[in-house]
Amino acid sequence: MTRTAGTGGAGGAPEAAPGTAGPPSAPGGGGDGRTPNRAELLLCALLALLGAVVLFDALTMPGLPAAGTDPIGPRAVPVAVGAGLLVLAAVLTADVLRGGRGEAEGGEDVDPDAKPDWRAVLLVVGFFLANAVLIEPLGWAISGALLFWGTAWALGSRRPLRDAAVSAVLSVGSFYAFAYGLGVILPPGVLKGIL
Repeated sequence: MTRTAGTGGAGGAPEAAPGTAGPPSAPGGGGDGRTPNRAELLLCALLALLGAVVLFDALTMPGLPAAGTDPIGPRAVPVAVGAGLLVLAAVLTADVLRGGRGEAEGGEDVDPDAKPDWRAVLLVVGFFLANAVLIEPLGWAISGALLFWGTAWALGSRRPLRDAAVSAVLSVGSFYAFAYGLGVILPPGVLKGIL
C-alpha cells in the first residue's frame, strides 16, 4: 500500500478524475483526508500493543544456559523487533493524524465488494487442524504433503496429481531442510527409519 496525504485540488480536497464523483470515502471515516481514519488508527494501536508485548516479553525473558557463551544473547532480536514495532506505530500514527491514508496499489487485482469465500477459509483451517492431529502418527512428510495438497485444493487448484507431486517434494524437502539446515528433527511418524 502507498500512503498519500489528503491534498489535491482547490481547498485541499483531492481532485476527481473527469466523469467521476470523486474519491470514495474510506470505511470508518477519514476518507476526505482531513479526519483521521479510525481503521488505520486501530492498526496503529494494534502495532503498538504488539510491540509492547514483544518488548516486555523479551526484557523479562529468564536467563538461558547459552546466554553465557553467546555475545549478543537471546534478547537482542526480540528487543529490536519490539522497539521497531513501537517506532513504526508512532510514525504511522503521526502520518494518519496529519491526514495520510493508505491507498490500494494500482496493480492490485482485488474486488473490494467481493464477499469472503468462507468455504475456502474453513477448508484451509480444517487441513491445518488435520495436520496438527496427524503429524505425530503419520509424520511430517505425509501430514505436510496432505496439508500442502489440501490447501492448494481449497484455494481452487484442480490438478490433483501435479499438486500431490509438488506437495510431496515440499514436505520431504522441508523435512531435510529442518534436519540438516537447522538441526531440528520433525516427526518422522510411519516413515521412521526410511527418511
